[in-house]
Amino acid sequence: MFVTGHCLGHQQSLLLHLRNNLVFNPTKSKKLIHWNQSDDCCEWTGVTCSKGHVIALDLSQESISRGIDHLSSLFELQYLQSLNLAHNDFHSEIPPEFKKLKNLRHLNLSNAGFEGQIPIEISYLTKLETLDLSSTVTSKHGLKLETPNIAMLIQNFTEIKELHLDGVAISAKGEVWSHALSSLTSMQVLSMSSCNLSGPFDSSLVKLQSLLILQLNQNNLAGPVPESLGSLFNLTTLQLSDCGLNGVFPKTIFQIPSLQVLDVSDNPGLHGSLPNFPSQGSLYNFNLSHTNFSGPLPESIDNLKQLSKLDLSNCQFRGTLPYSMSNLTQLVHLDLSYNNFTGPIPSFNRSKALIVLSLNHNHFMGTVPSTHFKGLTNLMSIDLGDNSFDGRVPSSLLRLQSLQHLMLYYNKFDGVLDEFPNASLSSLEMLDLSGNNFEGPIHMSVFQLKRLRLLYLSKNKFNGTLQLVVIGRLQNLSSLDLAHNNLSVDARIDDASSFPSLKTLWLGSCNLRAFPEFLRNKSSLLYLDLSSNHIEGTIPNWLWKFDSMVILNVSYNLLTDFEGPFQNLTSNLFKIDLHSNSLQGPAPTFLKNAVYLDYSSNNFSSINFVDIASNIPFLYFLSLSNNSFHGKIHESFCNISDLRALDLSHNRFNGLIPMCLIGSSKLRLLNLGGNKLNGYISDTFSTSCSLRFLDLGGNLLRGTIPKSLANCQKLQVLNLGSNQLTDRFPCFLKSIASLKVMILRSNKLHGSIGCSNNIGNWETLQIVDLASNNFSGTLPSSLLSSWKNLMLDEDKGGRFGHLYFNLYDDFNPLNFITAIVDLNSELQIELAKVIASEPSLIIDHIISHVFEEGVGLRTYEDSVIIVNKGRQLNLVKILTAFTSLDFSSNSFEGPIPEELMNLTALHALNLSQNTFSGSIPSSLGNLKHLESLDLSVNSLSGEIPTEIAKLSFLAVMNLSYNHLVGKIPTGTQIQTFESDSFGGNEGLCGPPLTQNCDGGGKKFSPPSSETPHSDAKGSIDWNILSVELGFTFGFGIYIFPLIFFKRWRMWYSKHLENILCKIVPQLDFVYVYRLGQNYRIMRWNPY
Repeated sequence: MFVTGHCLGHQQSLLLHLRNNLVFNPTKSKKLIHWNQSDDCCEWTGVTCSKGHVIALDLSQESISRGIDHLSSLFELQYLQSLNLAHNDFHSEIPPEFKKLKNLRHLNLSNAGFEGQIPIEISYLTKLETLDLSSTVTSKHGLKLETPNIAMLIQNFTEIKELHLDGVAISAKGEVWSHALSSLTSMQVLSMSSCNLSGPFDSSLVKLQSLLILQLNQNNLAGPVPESLGSLFNLTTLQLSDCGLNGVFPKTIFQIPSLQVLDVSDNPGLHGSLPNFPSQGSLYNFNLSHTNFSGPLPESIDNLKQLSKLDLSNCQFRGTLPYSMSNLTQLVHLDLSYNNFTGPIPSFNRSKALIVLSLNHNHFMGTVPSTHFKGLTNLMSIDLGDNSFDGRVPSSLLRLQSLQHLMLYYNKFDGVLDEFPNASLSSLEMLDLSGNNFEGPIHMSVFQLKRLRLLYLSKNKFNGTLQLVVIGRLQNLSSLDLAHNNLSVDARIDDASSFPSLKTLWLGSCNLRAFPEFLRNKSSLLYLDLSSNHIEGTIPNWLWKFDSMVILNVSYNLLTDFEGPFQNLTSNLFKIDLHSNSLQGPAPTFLKNAVYLDYSSNNFSSINFVDIASNIPFLYFLSLSNNSFHGKIHESFCNISDLRALDLSHNRFNGLIPMCLIGSSKLRLLNLGGNKLNGYISDTFSTSCSLRFLDLGGNLLRGTIPKSLANCQKLQVLNLGSNQLTDRFPCFLKSIASLKVMILRSNKLHGSIGCSNNIGNWETLQIVDLASNNFSGTLPSSLLSSWKNLMLDEDKGGRFGHLYFNLYDDFNPLNFITAIVDLNSELQIELAKVIASEPSLIIDHIISHVFEEGVGLRTYEDSVIIVNKGRQLNLVKILTAFTSLDFSSNSFEGPIPEELMNLTALHALNLSQNTFSGSIPSSLGNLKHLESLDLSVNSLSGEIPTEIAKLSFLAVMNLSYNHLVGKIPTGTQIQTFESDSFGGNEGLCGPPLTQNCDGGGKKFSPPSSETPHSDAKGSIDWNILSVELGFTFGFGIYIFPLIFFKRWRMWYSKHLENILCKIVPQLDFVYVYRLGQNYRIMRWNPY
């Protein structure tokens, strides 16, 4: 607007009166502070006139705090067409006198500190074209729209073009607000984010054909996106993030030719796929992150010539990236992380404006040509982590001087790490090469990257001796991980100025023999991992005196005791892992903030149980297993209100199980196995029982299985084996649909195992052990037919993953905020204080590193034991890939049911020492994954079916002491079994027996009353219960699904197999060829 005349006198008087009644900060004012009587008011900053009348007034960002009650002069500016009071702090309700400004066309009261009900008088401003009453979500003040409601407010706004009500509490249902707004047919901009709007969308919104911008983020629309939105042909911006949307997203919306911004992120229930994009598409900001979109990226993606930001992270996209992506020359930000993309990646060297490239947590593979990133002089962050890239690191990445974050963790990059050219001039702040196959010495140029704040080199094959003092010269370095290489780290540092910024340090498996003394003075340490070294002797007292340290791991060392005294220690440690040492005496209880304590596998003999509850009130996880604790289990454990996991297994506890532990509604893991507990199991399981894992095996418990155990509806693992329970088969547990492992062996259970089908089905069962009881009758066909999990065929896509459960639901620690969500509020505040000085990006990556890498991973190593030929061997942990049925040493009878042969996922089957009769079903060949089969000491007759010779995975087999006849089938490995696998069958002949089928050779004598094949052979012994569960601590304790990141899955399985092969010489690796690929599997090698 133009000034067309001098300010009229009464107009200037009104403005001066307004100025004098407003309370504002003169040091921050850029407008009011310059108003005075001597100048023409039409030339004052913030004032616009027409013919001497004030028609526009802009007092935004003037730090006005009070004075709204004295604005009578403002409401006398009758010619006012535009008023902007935004970004002040009036601390009051909106005055109803606004109705006097009848010529207002533009009113902006956003973030002005107004609060309370929006007055009906605003609706009298019938000439309004733009109205902005929005406020940020974090504002301390809030407006609401109840009476009048939204329909009453806008009923007279016939000329409105822009309506901004973000942050106003409207709380209207979908039909109400949609119908009200649909009458504003001239509207071009509608912004109502965070308004407590409910859904679903109403199709009446399609009447807004002039609409250019629609922003409804952070509401609870809770429904599908209507197809009719695709007919808003003028739409340029559609933002519907975090709205609880679900259903299939309409493809017609992608086809709107004018659409430039599309953001439907953070709607996990929303799914769909991408269409073929039309040529000359206008999209430049495209965000589908944290939704359930799937399918491939179309080749036509390059039709979006203006695309600047593409965020498809945390979805379910798959397939290879189209090479047409190389034509997206305007890309600035590309994030495809956390999807299922495969294959090689296209070149990005034409996207010269690219700043951020995130391809992490996918299945990309192959070598990465250096030319892919050549000339990207603006690139600041690249994350290729958690894929399967191999070969050498692209040298072009090491030359990019603008690069600040280089994240290559958990791939298959190999070879010697190249030099960083001009390292001292590099901008690198974060370098993560962990979990690859780099070898040789670490190039010294790495330690010349002066701006480094984070350096992770763990889990590679770097070798040689490394002087830690060299790295200590990096003044900005706050997080360092050298763990699990072939390095010998010399941690002797005399220079007190080394590592001035150090916060987190991993030196696991670095051949340390003593605690690094230089750490004594690093008061800002948050995280210290010295696990798996050769540190022996005493834990020094100074280790407990770090005010900021929250995680300490010194597990797998040779530590024996503590340096005292413990009085007046004020440690803030959250997680303490001391397991697998030789610590003895009383276990410490002075750690007031601890949420995770692992004292397992030591020689502790006592602990002050009362102190645990009173001094350590925030515990989530407590493991005292495999020590020398004795006496009764103290009821003070029940006073730890947040306790989710309690493991007291393999000690010498006796007496009764406290009823309060059985009745707990918060415990998810209770492991009391391997003690000397006696008495009855209390029938007091809570109706809100949260148990996922219950192990009471290997005790002296008697009585019946409590009926209230059926209240534990999320139970996955149940072990009551090796006790003295006297009961019938617990059919009432069939109501627990989640049960995967049930061990009842070695009790005094009796009767039939048949159950009514109307109770429920154990469809997820994968391990059942009923051995060494007094069960009788036939194996019920209906029961076997209900075990659907055991019918999954791995060759046809059936897969199990790993057994896991969470200590807290929906826990996904991708950053600091999500990692601490389950911490006590006091601890959240405490933790926020100690990390306040670190940039959020650094902290978030440390969080990711803690959880994803497996640092802090704690696994129970109570093993499944298979006893074969008098030898115990750890066959598996309870990975969900392992499946087993053991009905041995009972009184089952009748034929082997055909339904048993449909359980094609079985790895181990033991029916020995019963009275099964009839022939061995030829359909036994269906069990093609079977590795262990024991049918010994029964009354089976007839010939051995030839199909048994086709079981190529079979490593353990025993058919002895039956009435089998005929020639032993020949096959790829059946003749490799010992002759005593077939002994006691007088009618059998042929190799490996010495008796030829022409009648000559040695005869077998019948079994004695106690044969060497009694319960010790071919059975599964669960005395030491078997579960491999990953207990992982971050800044919130949880047991994280190992299937979430494939590198955990691969690391875990490989690590486990290698240990088993060392423990059991009879286990070895062989390679099999399936579906075009070689697989490494474990096999039992007989003598």
